[in-house]
Amino acid sequence: MAVVRRATKADLRGIGALGVLLLEEHFAFDARRFLAPGQWTSADYASYIGAQLDEPDAIVLVADDGGEVIGYAYAVVAGYDYMALRGPSGILHDLIVQPRHRGRGAGRLLVDRILAELRSRAAPRVVLSAAEGNQPAQRFFASLGFRRTMIEMTRELDDA
Repeated sequence: MAVVRRATKADLRGIGALGVLLLEEHFAFDARRFLAPGQWTSADYASYIGAQLDEPDAIVLVADDGGEVIGYAYAVVAGYDYMALRGPSGILHDLIVQPRHRGRGAGRLLVDRILAELRSRAAPRVVLSAAEGNQPAQRFFASLGFRRTMIEMTRELDDA
């Protein structure tokens, strides 16, 4: 069974690999909307998340199974955002578990811990986005009490 804990610099290689997986899955949903993974994606992703480890408003957690990072979650505490029409909130940016470990509770453990961390920081709500094509993620989040509040729509400017 996975243990959820705060991420450390030693976890960044595993988080980078999960970042590649996150990009691959989203790119498969809509190649024109989402970033394509590339040669440097793992290192770039790890670098970005590494910079968040010491940010006071950021929360980076990993699901660790016997020393292997099998999943991670990244959230932030944010204030008012008038462009998003959103008051103070926690924002769950990333949640991913390796496919071979899905369905065993690691994702739920990560979300439960993120929610507890955000509650302890007085966030009144949590918002997240899920890809339109990612029906399993949408069902998962709905099962945890999340509700639909915004639909993102995209149009390519080169479409006639």
